[in-house]
Formats: sequence, structure tokens, C-alpha cells
Amino acid sequence: MNLRDNALTILQQTSRTFHIPISRLPSQLQEAVASAYLCMRAIDEIEDHPTLDNFTKAKLLRTISLNLQAAVESSTIDDFSLNLSPHHKNLLPEVTQRIGEWALLAPPSIAPRVWDATAAMADRMAYWAETNWEIMTESDLDKYTFSVAGAVGLLLSDLWAWHDGTRTNRLHAIGFGRGLQAVNILRNYRDDRVRGVNFFPQGWQSKDMLLYARRNLILADYYTESLPKGAALDFCRIPLALAHGTLDVLALGKEKLSRSDVMALVQKITA
Repeated sequence: MNLRDNALTILQQTSRTFHIPISRLPSQLQEAVASAYLCMRAIDEIEDHPTLDNFTKAKLLRTISLNLQAAVESSTIDDFSLNLSPHHKNLLPEVTQRIGEWALLAPPSIAPRVWDATAAMADRMAYWAETNWEIMTESDLDKYTFSVAGAVGLLLSDLWAWHDGTRTNRLHAIGFGRGLQAVNILRNYRDDRVRGVNFFPQGWQSKDMLLYARRNLILADYYTESLPKGAALDFCRIPLALAHGTLDVLALGKEKLSRSDVMALVQKITA
């Protein structure tokens, strides 16, 4: 199995939301987006790790960030894991241990942009780990959701432009990322509280986060509706529809979309 096919297999194991739209992308763009997703999933697994303390999380994230910043055309898989102790590396899931493979999956002409975005996100995650994700105000929430998702919207815009010259509204791109992240926060609220993390600003209830998510998904709608027919539009429509669908079921008191709900939405979009 080649690296691209293996990456798609790992994608299927780690994300039912993004595996489908990534698997439908044309060659080259598929590798670039898969590389970005898996690199960011690799560091996300450190941020969310159930047993590592926050100091260790921050140290690991900054180490990976520096490795990404040092990457050059001749970098090898092992270069992206430099200075990670065998003990800590063995505690991390497969998707994180293999970050060097994901980093090198992107085509060389766009790989440095993927490395830059992942390095910046790792640094920001390190900051939030050190502060124990203390979010007191809506402004704090905006900072966090930009750190881990709004910036992903900007990266996607860069990937569309690199692939075929598609131009996008970058403020709407940030809203696209923020909206998806706010839905994740709502969906994972109970699990996050169990591990001692609360992404809700002080005094907020689920209805407040629901409104925040819907406000940002309006920008995500603008972003997607402005895309011309092609790969970018095909990609964005699926996670956006799943985000709207998830908000709808959460508003009804359910925990998440069922697998059959997901498949029905995807089939409707791709028909």
C-alpha cells in the first residue's frame, strides 16, 4: 500500500467527517489536504491526550513546531520527530507517531505552507495547554477557535488557490473553520468536562454556544456558496452540511448524528 492509500485508511479511522470529502478530491490536491488534515490531527491528539500533563503537552507541541519550522526539501520522516523522547513517543497514537510521513505526503510545491500552518497551530495549542484552556469571554473563545480551526480555513483557501487559482473571502474562511470547531465543542462538551476542560466562556450555556456556532456557520455558508463548481466546492459542502445537521440534532437534545444520518446527508449532497 502506498503512502496516499495508507493515509486515506488512517483518515477513515480518525474522521468520518473528513474522510469522505478528502477521498473525493483530485490527485495532488487530495495529497495536500490529506497531509494537512493528518498533520493537524497528529498534534490535536497531543492536545487532547487523556494522561499527559499540560506541561508535557506544551513541550511536545513546541518540539514538533520547531521540527516543522526546520523542514527543508531534503528532510526525512525522522526529522519531524527529532527530540521526542522514545517514552513520550510511545504514549502517542499512531497518527501522531507518523507525523513525518504526513508532512511529506503533500506535493513539494505546497508542502511548506502545510508545515507552516501546522507549526503555528502547534505553538498556539502549546499556549492553550499552558493556560489549561482558560476561556473566560467570547473574545477568548474567538482566539481559541481561530488557533485550532479558523486558521485551517485560511490554509484551505491557500490550497484552493494553489490547485486551480480559486479565490475566496478569507474572513468567511475563518468563519468556516470557527463554525465547525464550535459544533465540535458542543458535541464533545460532556467528554471535555470529564477531563477537566471547559471551552464555554464564563456564564455561557449550551444555547449560547449554539448561537455562536450558527453565527459562524452563516459565514461558512457564504464561503461555500461563493465557490465555483469544482473540487473546493465539492469538499466544503460535506463537512458544512454535517455541521448544520449536528446542530439540528443537538438542539433536539440528541448527542450526535447517527451513522445513517451521516450517510443520508452525504448521499443527498453528492447525488
